[in-house]
Amino acid sequence: MKVLVLNGPNIARLDIRDSSIYGDFTYPQLVTHIEKAAQALGFEAEVRQSNEEAEIVGWLHEAADASTPVIINPAAFTHYSYAIRDAAELLKAPLIEVHLSNPIAREEFRHTSVISGVAKGTIAGFGPNSYILALEAMKNLMGK
Repeated sequence: MKVLVLNGPNIARLDIRDSSIYGDFTYPQLVTHIEKAAQALGFEAEVRQSNEEAEIVGWLHEAADASTPVIINPAAFTHYSYAIRDAAELLKAPLIEVHLSNPIAREEFRHTSVISGVAKGTIAGFGPNSYILALEAMKNLMGK
């Protein structure tokens, strides 16, 4: 079964972001980490990243049309993108929100997620393992 893993702005720049918040790994390492874990759980993970809100909306529309489950790290879009939220609400398969860091432990403006209300659940604060936990949760949700 395919699972779409979407990442929002700046996630592809992990190598130069604050490692005390985002960890000490690169985006290609994160992608490999996700793909290997997904395979071990019986999924084919398609991992994508965009800094463009409209592109992410389009990907969510594709997932809705194909009934594809989605794991999303909306990054900064978490806090204000009603367009991504509304596209996510169209999904027929489960949606899980993930974050590398714990937004609640950070600046106050990061405490609000407009995505959480349409997600089955949110996993945050476990670095790259947030994605692994989301894959395990998705496996349970999909009855695999």
